[in-house]
Amino acid sequence: MKLKEYEAKAILEKAGISIPRGILVKKGEDFLVSPDIKEAAVKAQVEVAGRGKAGGILMAENARIRETTEELFRASIKGVPVEEILIEEKLQIQHEYYLSITIDRSKKAPVILFTTEGGVDIEEVAQKNPDAIKKTTIYPLLSDVPGYTLRYLLNGAPGEIGAVIQKLYSVFRSKDALLAEINPLVITPDGLYAADAKLILDDNALARQGIKENRDLSDRERQAAAHGFSFVELDGNIGVIGNGAGLTMATVDLINRTGGRPANFLDVGGGADRVRVAHAVRLLGSMPDVTVIIVNLLGGITRCDEVAAGIIEAGVSQKIIVRLAGTNEAEGKALLSSKGYLMLDTMEEAVTAAVEAAS
Repeated sequence: MKLKEYEAKAILEKAGISIPRGILVKKGEDFLVSPDIKEAAVKAQVEVAGRGKAGGILMAENARIRETTEELFRASIKGVPVEEILIEEKLQIQHEYYLSITIDRSKKAPVILFTTEGGVDIEEVAQKNPDAIKKTTIYPLLSDVPGYTLRYLLNGAPGEIGAVIQKLYSVFRSKDALLAEINPLVITPDGLYAADAKLILDDNALARQGIKENRDLSDRERQAAAHGFSFVELDGNIGVIGNGAGLTMATVDLINRTGGRPANFLDVGGGADRVRVAHAVRLLGSMPDVTVIIVNLLGGITRCDEVAAGIIEAGVSQKIIVRLAGTNEAEGKALLSSKGYLMLDTMEEAVTAAVEAAS
């Protein structure tokens, strides 16, 4: 479960991490901004990636805050209507850092990432300057981050960031989080602030956290849940469909490594039939930024001919690049070939073609 920014920040503030002064405004609700806030960031609270680049974050001087807020309420960010807006005081930023805690599944332990190059996508830093990212795993039974680990992570960065790391780790553990991220964590003349925050909680722990499972979902998440596949929206233009979380994630990672920008993670799961595949393709086809779709599936209990039929039935306008292997592979390829779809033998070839088509 991905929390909205204001929800995540409320949890961080309760844990002792400073956040900017601000108010949450709901559509149709009257509001008043303190006159001593000279300039503010007006931020749409929508669960889509890359909302800033999509026009979901606007800056406004005090006299124009109301006008800017009304303008944003009339907008749609990547097809998602704006129902809530967070208005925050603009910070006097001196430096930006990136801090996150997630799960390293290969080591079955939490991993902390920290870099002095905050304010941009961590994938961009990893690609351009991987040595700038400090990464370390924490023994999962530890209740806090050891001092030697903090010294390794900070390596010359302000020492007070160590306290923020400890507090974020406490939030990560207590909230059953899969991801706790502050990007950017900023230093200002008044101290450290979480200028933006992201928290993703484990769905299996929602009852323990006292959260109802019928939480608000985006329209696309609701569609995905209704048709039985997993979907996470990202900030890119290459749609991704795979079967199995590992294969799908590998496809997303390879797109990033090849210089492309994945638009999503979509796992149709095992045994997907033509109906489910068609719904998955149509879902990506409805995303305004998606210009090309890559379908990368291995047929085990999933039949390649069913996958092919679903792709054809979807009838989307975007170019679709397909890599199929496994059960009824020849039949599936014959169906797609008869309709002129581009098919490639390896994931690497398919990803390269998708990145080239998208650019």
